[in-house]
Amino acid sequence: MTNTVPADHEYTMGYSPEFLQLLDRRNVDTHAAYLLPQLRSGLRLLDFGCGPGTITVGLAAAVEPGEVHGVDMEESQIEMARAAAAAGGHDNITFHVGNVYELPFEDDFFDVAHCHAVLMHVPDTQTALQEVKRVLKPGGMLASREMIGDSSFIAPAGEHIPEAWATFYRLLAANGGHPQMGKELKNALLQAGFADVKANGSFDYFDTVEEISFLHAFISDWFFMPEVVAAATQNGVATRAQFDQWRVEIDQWKDEVGAVGALALGEAIARKP
Repeated sequence: MTNTVPADHEYTMGYSPEFLQLLDRRNVDTHAAYLLPQLRSGLRLLDFGCGPGTITVGLAAAVEPGEVHGVDMEESQIEMARAAAAAGGHDNITFHVGNVYELPFEDDFFDVAHCHAVLMHVPDTQTALQEVKRVLKPGGMLASREMIGDSSFIAPAGEHIPEAWATFYRLLAANGGHPQMGKELKNALLQAGFADVKANGSFDYFDTVEEISFLHAFISDWFFMPEVVAAATQNGVATRAQFDQWRVEIDQWKDEVGAVGALALGEAIARKP
């Protein structure tokens, strides 16, 4: 772990229309089911890295009339989150533009802190976790669900697809990310001084024709966009010929009758001593 916070750090996935569609598919029942049994009315909850608020609004309903605060570094995401909260009548949510290294809250403020696929993008994991721990009350709970890159897949896959996955991981790591954070969560939380860590795992699974079509479009539109290809080729991570081969194999995968895809995620709940 690095001890410095890059001032110019940018979110690896960007905010393309395709990635925003992926965010929009997330909700509390599909992506925070492991946390829901721990929630009750009246809790004060932090959702850091909340994005467009599609999970946040469900968390707000679970703790209503408890107070919920969503934080994200991207102003456009916060604007969408505010619109989603207003449309759903969730008047117990306040959204803030900010980052997890400097949360705008006093010590011992929250009962629960939640994030989804956030720590995998945060360069300095320990600094982030210490800041989250600061704003949690003693006995407060942190819940996180993060990608396990090595266990994610599409199938049946062409022989060169593993190289494509590896390239994605290298791009993420080059931007300070942690593509295996889902299986590193327990250790990271213990290193940060959290206790009673309960770790588990699950999949975001894609198997219907509609889901495969969506996943194919997302992979094609993000992984093969000119900015990603240029970054990978200029930094010697991959060649244009490799990207061309991967595109052919991903197109073939989409048309397979038995096509499936899955993102593996580790999830953990821990408490501040």
